[in-house]
This record gives sequence, C-alpha cells and structure tokens, in this order.
Amino acid sequence: MASTQKDEKAIEIARGLSYVPWCDDYEKMISGMLYDITAPALMEARFKARRFMHKFNHHFPDDATADSLVKDREEMLKGILGHMGKGVYIEPPINIDYGSNIILGDGFYSNFNLVILDCAIVTIGNRVMFGPSVSIFAATHETEVQSRRDGIEFAKPVTIGDDCWIGGNVTIMPGVTIGKGCTVGACSVVTKDIPDFSVAIGSPARVVKKVTPLPDL
Repeated sequence: MASTQKDEKAIEIARGLSYVPWCDDYEKMISGMLYDITAPALMEARFKARRFMHKFNHHFPDDATADSLVKDREEMLKGILGHMGKGVYIEPPINIDYGSNIILGDGFYSNFNLVILDCAIVTIGNRVMFGPSVSIFAATHETEVQSRRDGIEFAKPVTIGDDCWIGGNVTIMPGVTIGKGCTVGACSVVTKDIPDFSVAIGSPARVVKKVTPLPDL
C-alpha cells in the first residue's frame, strides 16, 4: 500500500545523493507515495539513464586493456549513480530506472544482467557480491486498475547490508531489507526481510540456517 505523506528521512538521504531530479513527484516517489511517472523531471532523468545504459553496455574500445576498461566503467558509473564507493565493478549489461537513487558501498561486484528499478532508494552495503541476472524491484503498482491506466505508481526502498552474497537470478521485491552477512540462494524471490547472518532460499525466500556472526569492519 502506498504511503500518504512524504518521508522526510528519505528526502534527507536524497539530499546527499548526486544527479537527483528534484520535483514534487520525485519527493513523492522516494517517499512511497503515489506519483506521476510522466512528471517532466522524472522523464528527463529516465532518458539520461537510458543514454548511460546504451553507452555503458556497449563500451569496449578496440584498444581497451583490462585496466583501462575498469577505469572507463568506473567513470561512467560515477556519472549516473547517487553514490558509489571504492572498488565497484559491474559487468555489463546493467539496467536502471534513474541511477541517482542507488547507493553502492565499497567493494561491490555484480555479474552480468543486473536490473535495479530504483524508483525508491536502493542501498547496498560494503563487500556485497551479486551473481548474474539479479533483479531489484523498488518500483510497484496498485492492484486496482485505474491508477495504472493513469500512469500512477509507487515505490518502496530496498536495503542490502554489508558482506552479502546474492545468487544468480534472485529477485528482490519492494520494501525488503536483507541484513548483513546474508546469503540468498540462486533463483530465490525475496518478499520479506531477512535477518543478519542468515542463509535464505526459495520462492518466497525463507531462512534455512544461520551463519557465524562477524564484527563490523
């Protein structure tokens, strides 16, 4: 269900991000309220994201080296993501809605075919690894039909803690928090929060065991 008022905490987080398409509908969007997807600032931001995707996903100069390719990709990511830590490496292709609502910690790695529908803020911690074809869906719709006809939707934030391993073809649904030190098995669908230092598998994903907690770095 959509929120009925703006989330001042989310808006304050957004003030620290880059490339934010500020407008009333943006604030509604990251607050989990119903918002108009055709707001001009949002449409322009999505267009920018698609330009980035085309460039990033097809960039492979004939004279590229491993080091130069890493540097080129880092620079392109810095030009679209809201915040990016050190040592981030994402294998193309990547697909995003905005990019400005994505917060990546240090040492993040994603294999091929990452999808992040970042209509709400998506926060990913340090030393997180993704297998291929991981999808994070912060965007969602009402089940009543009229709002979909009207181009109205809403979103819920997604948070992934430090030291997580998300297996291939995992889908993470709106509003989910995955705690630190978690492993999510391949092809799982995460519909509810997962507590720290857990292993979860299945559709919907369920905790099947706990692992040894480690202190924060």
